[in-house]
Amino acid sequence: MRRLEAVAALVLPLLWSNRVLPALDLPLRGRTAANIVFATGYTKLFRGSPNWLSPIGFRWGFGSAAVVVAGYAVALSIPSLRRLPLEIAVRAPETSTLEWIGLHIPVGTVLAEEAVFRGTLDPVLAESAGSSAPVISALDFGLWHIRPARAAGDPVAPTVLATTLAGLVFTELRRRSGSATAPALLHLAINAGGALAPAAARWVDGLRR
Repeated sequence: MRRLEAVAALVLPLLWSNRVLPALDLPLRGRTAANIVFATGYTKLFRGSPNWLSPIGFRWGFGSAAVVVAGYAVALSIPSLRRLPLEIAVRAPETSTLEWIGLHIPVGTVLAEEAVFRGTLDPVLAESAGSSAPVISALDFGLWHIRPARAAGDPVAPTVLATTLAGLVFTELRRRSGSATAPALLHLAINAGGALAPAAARWVDGLRR
């Protein structure tokens, strides 16, 4: 019975992200709302335990996020690296940068994905897949990004690989902290930092002229 539950828990996110949500053809705000509805239903269906208010989760999360922020700061201080964000295409043409970073990244992406994967799928797999659970969960997280990569015009294989590796880190943070809050804060720092990087690079360039 647990194996069947684990298979269902693995398949449903992939169907949602790569089939159902694209078929709905919703605008950005609609996709954010739909992802939250899916994540809430998924968490309830599989009895997820994100443990959002864990003090340890916040400590691990803020510590991990601080490393990412420091990394972005170092990159922006090096001219050859600072030019890279300026070549990144705009990812949120449907809305302002403020709304993108203040709503759609933290809610539609981070909160939804961490509730599904670290808050729910990881505990389900821990009971049924044993030591292979982190790898399976991370791969599922990588495959979740197939359709989003195509929609953004990104190469699929590198995107799946990168997000699978990120999933391994997120799952380890969840294991160490016992909370989805830790990977959520790291996830937020990575995504929001990437969205802010082009504007930050232009600002730094302006200061140095």
